[in-house]
Amino acid sequence: MRGNPEVVDYLNMLIGGELAARDQYLIHSRMYEDWGLNKIFERIDHEMQEEASHADALIRRVLFLEGTPNMNRDDIVTGEDVVTCLKADLALEYHVREKLAQGVKLCEEKGDYVTRDMLRQQMNDTEEDHTYWLEKQLRLIELIGLQNYIQSQM
Repeated sequence: MRGNPEVVDYLNMLIGGELAARDQYLIHSRMYEDWGLNKIFERIDHEMQEEASHADALIRRVLFLEGTPNMNRDDIVTGEDVVTCLKADLALEYHVREKLAQGVKLCEEKGDYVTRDMLRQQMNDTEEDHTYWLEKQLRLIELIGLQNYIQSQM
């Protein structure tokens, strides 16, 4: 089924963001594991897998719309410690959320309601799961202190 070229191009741009999120979560999860922070490792590893599934869904949709997926990922920011990793991941989620919202609007304008619904679901994951959890971790660090937070993640 031939899709709207603007929608296909936008989906390709979104693929780059999801691949970047996947890779950034991958490196951060492995850093947490190396530091012995098993709880946060498990959560971030789970987030990495979700980002990979988001990228997969976008790739499949581009193929369905008779486009060619663009596998060039956006740049990533690798943190140096727990706080900078969490802040980098949160900044990435804010960026992805904004791009998904713009994609929903574009799909609405072009009448591609199936793609719109797919992007809404990904936006829901981004807002209510990933972003909220990262914000909560940074608030916990402010409330209980970094050392107590790190101890809770072991």
